Amino acid sequence: MKVEQIYTGCLAEAAYYIESDGEAAIIDPLRETAPYIERAMEDGAKIKYVLETHFHADFVSGHLDLARKTGAKIVYGPTARPNFDAYIASDEEILSLGKVKIKVLHTPGHTMESSTFLLIDENGKNQALFTGDTLFIGDVGRPDLAVKTDLSMEDLATHLYDSLRNKIMPLEDDLIVYPGHGAGSACGKMMSSETTDTLGNQKKFNYALRPDMSCEEFVEEVTSGLAAPPQYFPKNAVLNKMGYESLDDVLKQGVVALEVDEFEEMANRNQALILDTRSKEVFPKGFIPGSVFIGIDESFAPWVGALITDLNHPILFLADEGREEEVVTRLARVGYDNTLGYLKGGFEAWKKAGRTTDTIPQLSAADFAKLFKKDEGIHVLDVRKNSEYNAEHIKGISNFPLDFINKNMAKLDKKKHYFVHCAGGYRSMIMASILRSRGFGQLLDIQGGYKALVKTDLPRTEYHEPTTML
Repeated sequence: MKVEQIYTGCLAEAAYYIESDGEAAIIDPLRETAPYIERAMEDGAKIKYVLETHFHADFVSGHLDLARKTGAKIVYGPTARPNFDAYIASDEEILSLGKVKIKVLHTPGHTMESSTFLLIDENGKNQALFTGDTLFIGDVGRPDLAVKTDLSMEDLATHLYDSLRNKIMPLEDDLIVYPGHGAGSACGKMMSSETTDTLGNQKKFNYALRPDMSCEEFVEEVTSGLAAPPQYFPKNAVLNKMGYESLDDVLKQGVVALEVDEFEEMANRNQALILDTRSKEVFPKGFIPGSVFIGIDESFAPWVGALITDLNHPILFLADEGREEEVVTRLARVGYDNTLGYLKGGFEAWKKAGRTTDTIPQLSAADFAKLFKKDEGIHVLDVRKNSEYNAEHIKGISNFPLDFINKNMAKLDKKKHYFVHCAGGYRSMIMASILRSRGFGQLLDIQGGYKALVKTDLPRTEYHEPTTML
């Protein structure tokens, strides 16, 4: 028997490969199928099951393409009603996989179809628990992401309480817990950076598994302090439930090299978003006017999902040479399938063709500090999350989180000159590019962000009560 966690850091997502005696199961795969098919081929194994813990909200699963390519059976737990062929298992039903068994445990709460998979070895011993978004390391799944339900967040939290107490906590302490996500995922609020643990440790240290915790206390703790989920979450959940286009077709359409004239004509004809995926260091030195920066090397897919409100919006992109397929794949992971192609030769080709370019000026933290001390009336936007800002910020600087730029854009004035910073420079460059594309001409990015600002002598505040945004 083999168990492998396949972790994708940019989404903080864990898929799993289980193999026994030539048969394999994949739990919660990402959209691209090759890694799972190739892994099974290494073992000479046939993929028998694609096990889905629930209808995911934060990414588009690869269950449909994987089943189509391998003949594997897609399996959900009780109450799931997908719009495609799938096997709906009963609570506590046993699935055979080579010499091992997998028991389906219905654990509603995160969503009503949420299920956990218990791995039982060749000797009949319980070995591991694949908990999806029901139980994380240090946390549990948030109960406000279910799609099209008449149940309230509090109702779902009550179901989650019962699932944890009745299905998971009675199991053996030495079970290995394999969750669906780790720290950084928006599917919980205080996940550990660890991606596995024993159930016994979780019973000791996970706040939601305290043995003396009443249902009322659980509901209060699990539902309090939840930030609004990213806007693409319910849209991805619908795709996972209703079906989607094959990734092969998405790649065929999107990984197309376009000459400058063709790229420009297609952008105008389709009113396409031009997405620049180069690094935050390169982008401000020169870019296509109106383009938006979201760099591929950091939290690319989650920020695409948070900021581009229409999954079907036509997208053209710039990428470093050799990374074009990666960009299209990572867009598709969160449901953005309408990529039309990329600029052949990148920004250099655009410049050589004599097209207009733009830049975003930058200022060092030290130079900004000198300027800010002279004139505290200048307009500065700290674009970190509200929780980061509340923990610590430079006195006199307002919070304007990138997460909510679309909601709060009307609060900014195009006549003003804005200085922008985040923690390290990635989010502030996204913010600056969006503002520039929407007609804000007076922008300046503070290099190094808050990490550089704290090294200056500017006064800063430490934790205070949550504040309203600018």
